[in-house]
Amino acid sequence: MGAFRFQSLVSNAKQLIKLNSKHQRDVPKGYLAVYVGEVQRKRFVVPLSYLDQPLFQELLRRSEEDFGFNHPMGGLTIPCHEEAFVHLTNQLHIS
Repeated sequence: MGAFRFQSLVSNAKQLIKLNSKHQRDVPKGYLAVYVGEVQRKRFVVPLSYLDQPLFQELLRRSEEDFGFNHPMGGLTIPCHEEAFVHLTNQLHIS
């Protein structure tokens, strides 16, 4: 992924955080609420540092393709299986 594309994804994610901050009052500073799932969505709270990780950036790209900036859950919606998301975040947490 090119540097420009990466900056665009991170910038757009940060804009979404600001726009939906009223829906994320219970999220600690430095974290982001995301909704994960293909049909039934589950809420996860992840560190903002994940935005720098290539694997997480791929999820952001998929989210942008599927939803643009219309996230009906009031937070970033990530279209992947919950088990895959948990596996990915466990990998990011370890590294």
